[in-house]
Amino acid sequence: MSSTVELTKDNFDQTVSENGFVLIDFWAAWCGPCRQFAPVYEKAAEANPDLIFGKVDTEAQPELAAAFNIQSIPTLMIVRDKVAVYAQPGALPEAALTDIIGQARKLDMDEVRKSIAAQESNGQ
Repeated sequence: MSSTVELTKDNFDQTVSENGFVLIDFWAAWCGPCRQFAPVYEKAAEANPDLIFGKVDTEAQPELAAAFNIQSIPTLMIVRDKVAVYAQPGALPEAALTDIIGQARKLDMDEVRKSIAAQESNGQ
């Protein structure tokens, strides 16, 4: 059984709302780097059973790809408390993915929200 969740426009919002920590792999079947990244991502999912590892097939879910302005795939996104705290294109080696997950776990979400609020008020 796969430890990753197939995300669609039907379950995406619910998945992100109900889970405090969601990783999202934007991918497509024709994309070579995506296929190379898939087993790395699966392995990380198995190593972090408390987190939700989602996959968005950008061919099947163009609305989701468009909503997040995905320009190149694979793109990895990490969402904590409905805030995207990481979004970067490119297939990651295992060590880098492990490191990013560790960093995202350590984030103080109150601080993140404060800095977002500050950026938004500066932008107006």
